Order: sequence, then structure tokens, then C-alpha cells
Amino acid sequence: MKRTGFLHDIRYLLHDTGPYHPEMAERLQAIQKGVEAAGLLPQLTEIKAVPADMAWIEAVHATVYIRRFEEVCRSGVRQFDYSDNQMCTETYDTAILAVGGVLEAVRMVMAGEIDNAFCAVRPPGHHAEVAEAMGFCYFNNVAIAARYLQKEWGIERVGIVDFDVHHGNGTEHIFEEDPTVFYYSIHEHPSFAFPGTGRDFDTGKGAGKGFTKNSPMLPGQGDEEFKALIQQDLLPAFEGFRPEVILVSVGFDALDADEMADMRLSRACFTWIAEQLKVLADQYAEGRLISVLEGGYSIDHLGELAEDHLKVLMRD
Repeated sequence: MKRTGFLHDIRYLLHDTGPYHPEMAERLQAIQKGVEAAGLLPQLTEIKAVPADMAWIEAVHATVYIRRFEEVCRSGVRQFDYSDNQMCTETYDTAILAVGGVLEAVRMVMAGEIDNAFCAVRPPGHHAEVAEAMGFCYFNNVAIAARYLQKEWGIERVGIVDFDVHHGNGTEHIFEEDPTVFYYSIHEHPSFAFPGTGRDFDTGKGAGKGFTKNSPMLPGQGDEEFKALIQQDLLPAFEGFRPEVILVSVGFDALDADEMADMRLSRACFTWIAEQLKVLADQYAEGRLISVLEGGYSIDHLGELAEDHLKVLMRD
């Protein structure tokens, strides 16, 4: 059995988005209950969340943005940049703790203390731009982890796979001119689905041309179309790129029961994608795979989806 790390922390619940907001604390509570009910906790390695060193956040985000976020948050204002970004006075500290927890997961994998990890964090991160909060996201957890891998651990090629139903505009923009990070996203487009980016002809810019790959799916499509795109687009891309570590933006909101968008994936399909990613990590990255929670808003199903994901990571 693989040594799989599990990052969860009660302090992530302190980020209060107010009533009726989809990115609620109950999401993480549902995941924790599901993992406990499945009896997985004794078999997992606990990852302790610690606040991130600000230098790593500044490796991705503009210093003026970070300061503005802190000031607005501490002032008690309930939203930041856009009305979707609801917050409380604890949100800034919680966001730093989310980054820090993910970086600790990366450190443990790179140090050989665990083989892979799943990070159940909030706020999520993949919509966060260099100097702008978007889509419930303030700091781009996965992007910061990629820079940490490169600067602290000397990793030359980082692969990022994003299967949230919404395109990770922030992650793409951060790395679109960078040939050392390959960003792959499969998401719903076109539709009412936020943020409306991630077209198939967006493949990067300048030196990063060819190191971004988007696989947009039409509304209403499901398992068959999803699997075909992964096999057609992701597998050949990583065969050429050969990432040394794979980071995953895990979105469970493409589930057929999730009301945040209109993709129609089954529970079994989420297990299938986790299996594909684990194979890729074993092939190219010495098994080094770190999954980070992004979206997923069906409270009734988050626990079982997290359970399935962890079971795949735990398999030899």
C-alpha cells in the first residue's frame, strides 16, 4: 500500500463565506466525515497545516495584491474584488494556512516521507490571478506549489492537471509563457460556467507556446466524452513533456449531481481519472502526485468522492 498523506485542518472552516454561498465550510466537513466513515484515517499519514512562508506566495502573487487582500480582510469588508468572493476577518489567515498545508504536503512527498497526497483545503485557488481574486479563490495554491517545487527542490518540469468543471484561468495565465510548467485543463465550455476561458486554441504564449492544453467539453457531455479527451489530449502531452512531479487541481463539480455546472460525470469516472493520473505519476514522476481540492459542491456526494480518490492514491 502506498504511503498517502491526507491534509485536513479544522482551521480551514474559519473562512466564513456567509449564508447560501456554495463554497461553504460544510464541504470540508462532508469530506472529513466520508473519509472517517470509510475507515481510511488509520491508513493515512496526517499532514499538519502550517502557515506558508510569505516568500512562496510572493513567488506567484504581486506584493501589492497580497497587502491589499490583508488590509481589506482585516477591515471586516465581506467581499473582495468580486461579489462571489465572500469572506470574513479570518479569510486571509486561512488562505495562508491553505497554501502552507499544500507546501507541507509537497515537502513530505519530496522528502520521501509519503508517496502522494490529497489536500482538502479551502479557500480553493485555481481562479486566483497574480493580482486579482476570482471565483472564490484568493491565493493560487497549486501555482505556488509548482514554484516551490522548482525553487526549493530543483524540479525542472512540473505537470498540472485540472479537472475542475471550471477552467483554471489563474493557473493558465500564471504559466502561459513558461515552458517548465505544463498546464492541462478539462472543463465545461461554452456555457454559463464561470469563467468562460480555456478554449482549445489557447496553447500558451511566447516561450510557453505548446505547454498549455485545454480540453473543453460541451454542456451535457459525460463519461464517454471525458475519457476520450483525456486519452486524446492529456496522455500524449505528458508523454512528450515527462513531468517530474504532477500536481492536480481536483474539482468534484463535474459530477452529474452537482448543480454548479452542466457536465455529467459519474462517480466511477472520478475514480477512473484518479487511476489515469496515478499511472502517469508512476510512469514519469516516481509516483509523486499531490492532489489539491478546488471545487465540488454536492454536499451529499463529496465524502464518497474523496474516499474514492484516496483509495486510488493508496493502492500499490
